[in-house]
Amino acid sequence: MAEDSDDKTEDPTQKRLDDAHAKGDVAKSQEVNTWFVIAGGTLVLSSFSGSIGSGILAPMRNLIANAGQIHTDGKALLALGHSLSYAVLGAVGVPLLMLALAAIAGNMIQHRLVWSGESLKPKFNKVSPAAGLKRIFGKQAAANFGKGVFKLVALGAVMVAVLWPERHRLESFLRFDPSAILGVSTSLTLHLMGAVVAMLAAVAIADYFFQYRQWYERQKMSLQEIKDEFKQSEGDPHIKGRIRQLRLQRAKKRMMAAVPKASVIITNPTHYSIALSYEQGMSAPICVAKGVDNIAFKIREVAKKHDIPIVENVPLARALYATVDIDEEIPVEHYAAVAEIIGYVMGLKRNLAGRRN
Repeated sequence: MAEDSDDKTEDPTQKRLDDAHAKGDVAKSQEVNTWFVIAGGTLVLSSFSGSIGSGILAPMRNLIANAGQIHTDGKALLALGHSLSYAVLGAVGVPLLMLALAAIAGNMIQHRLVWSGESLKPKFNKVSPAAGLKRIFGKQAAANFGKGVFKLVALGAVMVAVLWPERHRLESFLRFDPSAILGVSTSLTLHLMGAVVAMLAAVAIADYFFQYRQWYERQKMSLQEIKDEFKQSEGDPHIKGRIRQLRLQRAKKRMMAAVPKASVIITNPTHYSIALSYEQGMSAPICVAKGVDNIAFKIREVAKKHDIPIVENVPLARALYATVDIDEEIPVEHYAAVAEIIGYVMGLKRNLAGRRN
């Protein structure tokens, strides 16, 4: 049974956000894209209107002036079409490229690039009547309706504010020469588009934060989802605990197998056992096993079975247990105390060997 959206009260994890991005589900405001395109169009108009006009005007004027001499049969007509296309493309190519870059920038400023075919897959829940009603009467639909009404009112107000002071000059355009009207109309159009861009900037910012909040709310997770994700990414805690237990058991077996190789066992009779190995030529004794309580007792049992000397030294046993790990040399500060014990043990072995001989 699907979880109620009311249960999804926890902030999404980074993995949840990354998965949403991989599926093409990102926070995106179409108003931001619209703003970038209109702002790019305003920039293109203010920067390239002259070059675009002259670039298109020259070949068209030449076409009209020499209309009677232009051949329109077969290849000649095709060549004429190509030449006009190249002229128009040369005039508008850079402005169109700028508009395309503005559209791309409108997406990239909201989120990193998305390459996903998830949105192309058919989703049957979208044809559900209930889902359709939710889209029509949901928060998103209400926000879009309110945004549309606001844009209409705001756009009308901007146009009135810009054009109303110019109403007398607009009336006089009827008496102007067409060539004189072009410069004035271009200036007025840029003024109007600049005001529209400023108005749409406020709409785009507000809409982006609304869309981001809606998207973030969709990504929220329930406690169960967070637990499931943790199990998938980190592993089931019960399985991890069992694996850790098996590793400890193997390490314990290897350690006990190394006890018969020890030269001496240093103990605190009730708690600690440290098994040290030393041979002629070694720079320092090495700890081959150590343990407390039950493990310490088993180390002593193995040592007794293999006739390994057991020496009681409470402070040294505690110090070695705290400062040396298995398969490591003992610290320098314990050289003297351990050397004295190993020397004593080796002396006992020589005496025992001499008696047997």
